[in-house]
Amino acid sequence: MIKKFTLLFPLWAILASTFAYYESSMVVDFKSWIVPLLVLIMFCMGVTLKVEDFKRVVKKPKIIAMTVVLQFLLMPLAAFVISKAFNFSTELLVGMILVGAVSGGTASNVISYLAKADVALSITMTIVSTLLSIVVTPYLTLLYVGQTVPVPALSMLLSILKIVLAPVVLGVIVNYIFHKFIDKNNDIFAVLSIVSIVFIIAIVVGLNHSRIDTIGLYLLVGIMLHNLTGLVGGFYTAKLFGYNKKECKTVAIEVGMQNSGLAVALASKYFTPLSALPGAIFSIWHNISGSLIASFWSKEEKN
Repeated sequence: MIKKFTLLFPLWAILASTFAYYESSMVVDFKSWIVPLLVLIMFCMGVTLKVEDFKRVVKKPKIIAMTVVLQFLLMPLAAFVISKAFNFSTELLVGMILVGAVSGGTASNVISYLAKADVALSITMTIVSTLLSIVVTPYLTLLYVGQTVPVPALSMLLSILKIVLAPVVLGVIVNYIFHKFIDKNNDIFAVLSIVSIVFIIAIVVGLNHSRIDTIGLYLLVGIMLHNLTGLVGGFYTAKLFGYNKKECKTVAIEVGMQNSGLAVALASKYFTPLSALPGAIFSIWHNISGSLIASFWSKEEKN
């Protein structure tokens, strides 16, 4: 039952977004909850990690390094090019760059499992990019939009330390102490994460409901292209370097799926509600596209 609930994440996100669009007054007052909810999501990520997950970095350093480089070079560059091509406003440009500049999302681990990719490798990639994002995300944002809008890079760095590093480390410690309980109740943390991100999406949609009619379609197409760039770029770059199909799938999923919740939190805290909209829509779309590609790849493995 819980696994079905987890797999239906895109449906819950769409339903919550629809509700928030028509009943925005019900959710806008929860704007201050965005950061605490993301902290909860990052804790849930940390609490499912074991010390052994970090040790895998030394076993496959080359493919992990390649994925991280793709993550932080391809995705922000693609976000910038797409935003300029679609002539997005400065607020949307900032939001797109934030989506491109954050780490891989935890949903990539679930999609990797469904796609019969390398789940252990996916988890390790997510850990590495998440830790690097503490420093890299603020300064990538500064690089791409610092000449257009003020970017408080140092403040963002400190916020990411609080929002990402602290809860993840706390989660790992909790897992280390209570690993028997955690192993039996892993699904609870998946549900908490999903409920939290769905609520974040609803809040952002509610805050932007009056503007969605005019920008929604163009923004959705831009986000779909951004996500596709990561998936295709990740897969074929890994293939170019001679990695096997399973590893190529893992890299594609990791590069294409972003920690859009972090992008939303940073946009809400340091920029505008409109800047948070690309992250909210990306949260919905990359889970839909991820589910579709996982279904295709898993069927392919059976044939």
